[in-house]
Amino acid sequence: MTNKKRPTVYLTRKLPDLVETRMRELFEAELNIEDVPRTEAELLAAMQRVDVLVPTVTDRITASMIEQAGPQLKLIAGFSNGIDHIDVDAAARKGITVTNTPNVLTEDSADMTMALVLAVPRRLVEGTRVLANGSEDWRGWSPTWMLGRRLSGKRIGIVGMGRIGTAVARRAKAFGLSIHYHNRKRVSPATEAELEATYWDSLDQMLARVDIVSVNCPSTPATYHLISARRLALMQPTSYIVNTARGDIIDEAAMIECLRQGKIAGAGLDVFENEPAVNPKLIKLAKEGRVVLLPHMSSATIEGRIDMGDKVIINIRAFYDGHRPPNRVLPGRA
Repeated sequence: MTNKKRPTVYLTRKLPDLVETRMRELFEAELNIEDVPRTEAELLAAMQRVDVLVPTVTDRITASMIEQAGPQLKLIAGFSNGIDHIDVDAAARKGITVTNTPNVLTEDSADMTMALVLAVPRRLVEGTRVLANGSEDWRGWSPTWMLGRRLSGKRIGIVGMGRIGTAVARRAKAFGLSIHYHNRKRVSPATEAELEATYWDSLDQMLARVDIVSVNCPSTPATYHLISARRLALMQPTSYIVNTARGDIIDEAAMIECLRQGKIAGAGLDVFENEPAVNPKLIKLAKEGRVVLLPHMSSATIEGRIDMGDKVIINIRAFYDGHRPPNRVLPGRA
């Protein structure tokens, strides 16, 4: 980028210091030091004057906003793996390239998924609460107290056997779980053999036969409420559901009713249908020990965020050096 005009780059949220420092070295970077979410009006104002927008997963970049963007905006370099918050087709029509940051959050997300798979049936959060304010409420070990469910020998059904789903399966197999999965297409025979995985063409049939459901598919129009009220009713009353993907993949209201009525045993959730709002009924269930709730933190590692920032920088540099960004998102793939 020597002797070229440095592009103006607008960061919608605070990123790790190492990433921001590198951004300022390479570009005319506008930072969000306070880390306050930008309003739609603020995002639109930026899109009308900057060269590159760097939104995060919580920034909704709609077709209307893209249509009103200035002619200088040529790149939306998303700081996220998912791209459901950006209208990629509208960007393509406007001549704006969209990129994302794939392949860097797989292990972190799979780790947290497995943490929830462990935490819910083994009642880890309930156990920590007993000692959180001292040991007065604990009378010592008892053979019938705080009984959970064993993992080994149980069946886990993975909904979405992409990179993260496959990584979850590897971890689950190490814990003695039997691997079952539903996907748009089967994984390779080698992967199936490695994981001793059973493929289910019918999601309905899989849900009725597994002990733990792990949601790991992307959020698209086709997966909205994929785990619907009807499908939740297929699950066994002793089964659990874990979601670290996107909140709207599960019909949250229907899931809450299933939990309240004892039609499923519990849930571990890192994502919610109306984030950042969390349904008060879910919070009540958490206090009762029926669910474990996390504040959308499955990908939250220092290493992961720095890796994401590196990908954003590489995409911007490639674009302004006249090359195709390595993580370009093609229209029709969102």
